[in-house]
Amino acid sequence: MSRTSEVTMAGAVTRGLGWAALCPVLGLTLALGLASVARADVFKYVDATGKVYFTDMPLNGGKLRLEWQRPSAKLIDESKKKLISSGRIQAPSKTSSKRRSEYAGLIDAAARRHRLAPELLHAVIRTESAYNAGAVSSAGAIGLMQLMPGTAARYKVGDIWDPAQNVHGGAAYLSDLLEMFGQDLRLALAGYNAGENAVIKYGREIPPYPETQQYVRKVLQFLWAEQPAVALAKTR
Repeated sequence: MSRTSEVTMAGAVTRGLGWAALCPVLGLTLALGLASVARADVFKYVDATGKVYFTDMPLNGGKLRLEWQRPSAKLIDESKKKLISSGRIQAPSKTSSKRRSEYAGLIDAAARRHRLAPELLHAVIRTESAYNAGAVSSAGAIGLMQLMPGTAARYKVGDIWDPAQNVHGGAAYLSDLLEMFGQDLRLALAGYNAGENAVIKYGREIPPYPETQQYVRKVLQFLWAEQPAVALAKTR
């Protein structure tokens, strides 16, 4: 693949997803933000300069050469296996898997309440606390979704240590961030890590903080390891 990757959506080119192209279908899924992409075919085109285009529908025009067309569900599954086997996505530990099962019900409830994909909450929680409800960061963030006390107060979380309340508070914050940044998942995740004001300060781009940039990549990798048919933003 050319290093100058481009992901197309319904014939329109979406740029700026360089790190999202850890796999072509992840880039396409991020661009579409729809679970339906997992049920569509993926088309790979190359132009005369060597640039690669992925799309969920055929493109017309003599300047693009079709390299292949494949069912995206199969491509997603193959890509996910390759990423796990390469070590770019780590399989969850037995302890983490056990905790995940313990909290799955309350995570699903929070996802329904705030109209988020449960897989997204799982990816955030796995990144934030590895499902450890007693986790406390050096900055003072607490619980499954690592809420700061100020954020907990903002969302009227009565007991920040209670797993259900913690997840509902974090989900509410993430929901608001998605609204604030036009359903751009990258920016919402950056805001969750660094604060919305940091994203705004840097022109509504991911702030140039190594921790935040790594955080966004990690959440998206964990999200990629979830079920393939996933809505990456709100399921309105």
